Amino acid sequence: MKKNNLTLIVFLVVGLLTGTILAQLLADVPWLSFLTKSAEIRWEPKADLQVVRYDMKFAVTLNLASILGLAGAFWIYRKV
Repeated sequence: MKKNNLTLIVFLVVGLLTGTILAQLLADVPWLSFLTKSAEIRWEPKADLQVVRYDMKFAVTLNLASILGLAGAFWIYRKV
């Protein structure tokens, strides 16, 4: 399999989604609650240049399960 940046990004997004879904499934298990506590990272750039005006909002919500999914996806990418 040819390794390139697009393949890496696809692997990382799938790993992040898998970790997030796993965290949602484990939310009801009390002794695994440390995996599901989330932190949100926000970035909201905006500008008004009289000709062009933009306002974007980016938010990433991370928890330990999604980070583990990300690490697992990178490990699988390295093995492939």
